[in-house]
Amino acid sequence: MLKAVKPKNARAARAMKAREPQQNENPKTTLFVTGQKTSQILKLAVADLATLKRPFVERFTKKNDIHPFDDASSLEFFSLKNDTSLLALSLHSKKRPHCLTLVRTFDHKLLDMLELYINPETFRTLQQFKNKKPSIGLKPLISFHGTVFEDPNETKYTLAKSLLVDLFRGQDTDEVDVEGLQYLISVSAEEPTDSRPNPEIKLRFYLLRTKRSGQKLPRVEVEEMGPRIDFTLGREQFPDADMLKEAMRKPKGTEERTKKNVSTDAMGDKVAKIHPGKQDFNTLQTRKMKGLKRSRDEDIEGDAQMADADSGDEVDSDALKQALLKKAKNQ
Repeated sequence: MLKAVKPKNARAARAMKAREPQQNENPKTTLFVTGQKTSQILKLAVADLATLKRPFVERFTKKNDIHPFDDASSLEFFSLKNDTSLLALSLHSKKRPHCLTLVRTFDHKLLDMLELYINPETFRTLQQFKNKKPSIGLKPLISFHGTVFEDPNETKYTLAKSLLVDLFRGQDTDEVDVEGLQYLISVSAEEPTDSRPNPEIKLRFYLLRTKRSGQKLPRVEVEEMGPRIDFTLGREQFPDADMLKEAMRKPKGTEERTKKNVSTDAMGDKVAKIHPGKQDFNTLQTRKMKGLKRSRDEDIEGDAQMADADSGDEVDSDALKQALLKKAKNQ
């Protein structure tokens, strides 16, 4: 645990205040740290991941004798000095080959971490795919495939999902331009079996291409752009319950006040209930249409028919019609 340090001057006080938890946090910066011994596979993987993370990335090239599961104080110190909440330690050994450890901190204290063992046989770098690369600083689409990521209990795979989302999420925005969606990150895992209870996680990066479809919406095609990384999960450290509760706490005033009878459905649309009062249909004003009014000729013919019905055969109907027409003309 790091001890609290009092600022010696106003400049140090401003720097410490900028590092304190904010209501709207800055984008998470990732610090890549090299261990005492590394491999060429780890160097290439770290270089590609740092390229995709730009500009929210820092890199250390000097080797450091760090074993986070034994003592994480060095990583906490690096997190404090560089103001980074995510760290990635690359360390290679015979027992744990090509190991990339993802570490997440809260208030520059260790929160959780997970080991990823990269498969060197299926690894492909970013430069091995000869195609266009996305621009710097764009937000990607992230997709997870596999039931292991949807487990309601806390497992290695749910922890891996949380860490990968934090690693690639980029800057928080309220609106995203469609033209800015240039690449997709796909994370998939097979179903666990008795012979293989811990399946590999396959990390793929695809370039999105839009083409004409003859309709209003374009046709979207994907093309792999690299890197291609397959890894298995190693040791893990889940977050402490009290620290996780403090990290997930939202400041007062940021949450929207719930409104009565107003909710949001699964598609993000606002749904509300309306309770109108009792309506009196006798006082309801309807629209008056001229097409529904009877003409004068129809009124005369109607009166003649009624007169015929009342007088029977004794009255001459033709004479009655003539009399009514003459009366209408005089009016």
